[in-house]
Amino acid sequence: MSKPHAGQPVLTLGPKPKDARLAMILVHGRGASAEDILQLASEFGTTDVAYLAPQASGHSWYPSSFLSPIARNEPHLSAALDVLHGLVATLGAEGVPADRVGFLGFSQGACLSLEFVARHARRYAALIGLSGGLIGPPGTPRDYKGSVGGTYVFLGCSDVDPHIPLERVQETAEVFRGLRAVVDERIYRRMGHTVNHDEIEAVKLILAASGV
Repeated sequence: MSKPHAGQPVLTLGPKPKDARLAMILVHGRGASAEDILQLASEFGTTDVAYLAPQASGHSWYPSSFLSPIARNEPHLSAALDVLHGLVATLGAEGVPADRVGFLGFSQGACLSLEFVARHARRYAALIGLSGGLIGPPGTPRDYKGSVGGTYVFLGCSDVDPHIPLERVQETAEVFRGLRAVVDERIYRRMGHTVNHDEIEAVKLILAASGV
């Protein structure tokens, strides 16, 4: 199965992308859905942001841990990255350039969003990774090319997240600084694997400042 996520729906919220101040691609976590991540977006209180939430086949973007050897997550991982690439391309064809396109993901969706932007470095409106990090086992080469040109990258995670090692969040922050991002790394003591009020408030500020 070379395209595991082909034909899955993309749910939307807000104005049409061409009429919006910016478009945010929302990427759900393992076992969750596009509906779930759109419910999170409803907490941001925006009226001029277009949200697009793709659905993963079987509610999972790739089968194994994001810390597993990358080959173990293929072809699902490449197919998932293709979904994000296709959305960016479609938005571009509709007149929404990359610097008006942002990403927000939680957990597995955060990992996927971070990996996509690192592999396709350019200026985006924003990149928000909630409880996630770059994909691959420890020691994975991070020889990403290019620059994100000052894109604001928010990384929020617990210091005791059972799925996301703190060291991977810290490594991800350093990689994006090397890609010329403005990185806001927030580590929350004993939070667990969830999204907290501070993160939601931070996202509101990021969305208010992006695409203007």
